[in-house]
Amino acid sequence: MKTIYTIFKKELKSYFASPIAYIVLFVFLLLSGIFFFLYVENFAQSQLDPRFQFIGEALNLNQHIIEPYFGTISVIMLLIIPIITMRLIAEERKSFTAELLFTSPIRVSYILIGKYIASLFLFFIMLVLSVGFVLVTVLYGNPDIGPLLSGYLGLFLLGASSIAVGIFASSLTENQIVAAIVSFGILLVFWIVGATSDAENSILGYLSIINHYEDFTKGIIDIKDVVYYLSFTFFGLFLSYIMLDSERWK
Repeated sequence: MKTIYTIFKKELKSYFASPIAYIVLFVFLLLSGIFFFLYVENFAQSQLDPRFQFIGEALNLNQHIIEPYFGTISVIMLLIIPIITMRLIAEERKSFTAELLFTSPIRVSYILIGKYIASLFLFFIMLVLSVGFVLVTVLYGNPDIGPLLSGYLGLFLLGASSIAVGIFASSLTENQIVAAIVSFGILLVFWIVGATSDAENSILGYLSIINHYEDFTKGIIDIKDVVYYLSFTFFGLFLSYIMLDSERWK
C-alpha cells in the first residue's frame, strides 16, 4: 500500500505542478456552469409560459434541470478524460523512464493502480466542484435528492470506467496526443454503439457505456449497471496491465 500511495502522490503532484489540472478544472467548470444556467433559465421561462401552466407538477426541477445537466456533464467528460489520462504512461515512454520503471522490483499492478487512483482523484475533485451548481437548485428549489445522489454515483462510475480506457490508450504509445485521440475514439465507439438500442434487449445496447448511465439520473440504481461499470473498469485496467507487464519481457 505504501508503494501505491507513493506513486499516487507523485502522479497527483505532477498534475498540479503543470497547467493540466488547472486548465481541465477551469474548462470543466466553465462548460458545465454555462449549460447549467442555460437549463435554469429555460426552466424559469417555461414556468412563466401560459402553455405550460396546465401540466403543473410535471414541470419539475429534476426533469428540466438536473437530468439534462448530468447528461451534459457526461458529454463533457467524454472530451476531458482523455486529456487527464493521456500522459500517464505515454509520458514515461517519451522521457525514456518507462523501461526503468516497469522493469524495477515494483509490481506493475502497484504502478498501474497508483496512476489510476491519481487520475480518478482528479476526476473526483471535478465532480465535487460541480456540486456547487446543483446546490443552487437545493437552496432555491425543491428537487428530489435521490436522483441527485444516484446521478453523481453514476457519473463517478462512468468516469472510473472511462479513465481505465484512457490509461489503456496511454499504454499503447509514447505520444500523448495519439493517446488522447485513441482514448476518445474507444469511448466514442462504446458511447454510440448501442445508443439507439435497448440495453436490456440487445448485445449492442448492453455494450453502450451511456445506456447504463441513464437510470442513475432518474434515481434508479440497478445492480446490473453497477456491475457493468465495474467490469468495464477492470477490463480496461487488465488490458493496461498486460501491455505494461510485457515491458518486462522485451
